[in-house]
Amino acid sequence: MDVVAYTASPRKTPESRKDRGYIVPNTGDPDGSIPTAWYSGLDKESLHTFLKQDIDILLIAVPLTPETLHFLGAEEFEILGKKNALIINIARGSIIKQDDLIAALKKKPEEGGLRGAALDVTDPEPLNEDSELWDMENVAITPHVSGQGTAYVERSFAILERNLTSLEEGRPFINEVNRKRGY
Repeated sequence: MDVVAYTASPRKTPESRKDRGYIVPNTGDPDGSIPTAWYSGLDKESLHTFLKQDIDILLIAVPLTPETLHFLGAEEFEILGKKNALIINIARGSIIKQDDLIAALKKKPEEGGLRGAALDVTDPEPLNEDSELWDMENVAITPHVSGQGTAYVERSFAILERNLTSLEEGRPFINEVNRKRGY
């Protein structure tokens, strides 16, 4: 698999690509070497440059901020439809313009439609009973549980333990909220 990344802030150096957050032991990409390319920005031009890459699967895992509200709509789905991409949203439902997503999912692949969507989040949440998404064959909906797992509590305590050690040693915390950025 070829992985390309898109972030709000540029990650132009190997040092800036390192993951300083919590990583489950023996998993992840702590040195940031897996993405073959990094794209960044919060403007449409930067986003469209990224989306024009050879993307088969777009995994959305960004915070909901004023800049990411309805970040993906008809224009973006049209770009992704050229590759018949699959959308996976584990972030927040309102990052996507849901009516635009439905329209793109209804199109046939030869018309530039999306292959499908896996949605752990929707807008609104919970999803209305009469939403077309429920009956679409190319859509899977889960009840906003992608972040949960059997090891959730154990990992939470591992983060707490690491942060307490960092506090004692005068080092920065991991997974700390940046109030200026909103996440």
